Parts: sequence; C-alpha cells; structure tokens
Amino acid sequence: MENDIKEVLLTPEQITAIAKDIGTQISKDYKGKNLVLLCLLKGSICFMAELMKYVTIPCVIDFMAVSSYGSGTESSGRVNIVKDMSTPAENMDILIVEDIIDSGNTLSFMLQYFKAKNCASVEIATLLNKPSRRKKEVPVKYSGQEIDDLFVVGFGLDYAEYYRNLPYIGVLKESVYSDTEE
Repeated sequence: MENDIKEVLLTPEQITAIAKDIGTQISKDYKGKNLVLLCLLKGSICFMAELMKYVTIPCVIDFMAVSSYGSGTESSGRVNIVKDMSTPAENMDILIVEDIIDSGNTLSFMLQYFKAKNCASVEIATLLNKPSRRKKEVPVKYSGQEIDDLFVVGFGLDYAEYYRNLPYIGVLKESVYSDTEE
C-alpha cells in the first residue's frame, strides 16, 4: 500500500496543526450557538475525529453519507444521499465537515438541501481544497490546505475504498489508477 504513494503531501503532524487551527476558530465563531458538526462519510471521518478534539464549545456531532463518486477518480456529478443526519436541522448551525472539495457538486447540493430545512446557518469546513477542479463554486468558511490537481489518498481519502487508513495524505501513483480509467 505504501509503495503506491508517490509522495507524502501532508504529514500527521501537519494535519493535526490544521485541525487545531480550524477547531480553535470554530470555537470562537460558534460560541453560544447551536453547533452541529456534520461529518460527510466516509472520507471525512478522520478529519472530523481530529477536528472535534480542538472544538472547545458544546456541539452535537452527526453524520451523513452522500456520494458522487463510483470507484473511479472523477465525480459523477450526481449526488445521492445514502444516510441522512439524525439530528433535526431546523434552527441549528450546521457546519459540514469535508475531507476534500473537488468539483463542488456534492457541497453545492448539500447547501441547497439544508436551505430547505430552515437551519440557522450552514457553513463548510474542509481539510483540503482543490479549486482548480471546481465546477460549482461553494463558499468555504474554513479551509485547511489548498492543493493542486493531484489524486490524493489517506487520512480518510480513498481510491476504490482503499488507502483510507493511511495516517497521512499522499499522492497516489498514476500507475495505480490509470489501468482502470477510460
């Protein structure tokens, strides 16, 4: 598995520093509010776990499973809700926690979805931001690291469901996925 990684993009220590910075800012910005940290499964689970360590105010955590990827490296553009959140969203301050923002399709859909639920607010926090691939612009309140157009895995990010368990974020060698892409 480690042999499939071209280079390490973010070390565990760098990821922790990003989570600490964002968590500290969230704690200031949402003090006295009804904060829900909403993890988008599966990729965001590692970042969510790291981020919540540094959120020092009362908050609720919840999860949604949405998908716009198959087993490839390109977003299908169609978003499916596989599991909805269990916390009522009305009058809550929803902070969507994402692993990476690529095309923007999923988050554009999510923002529209929550607009219809009468939330107090809906914002986005992401570990990685890949603006060069954006098809739909989305406002990102908290952004950890901007990256180039690279296919990255690890720390929750996957390729065909593998590599999520790496403790760092690495660039996947093209030879790993080029045989399966058209």
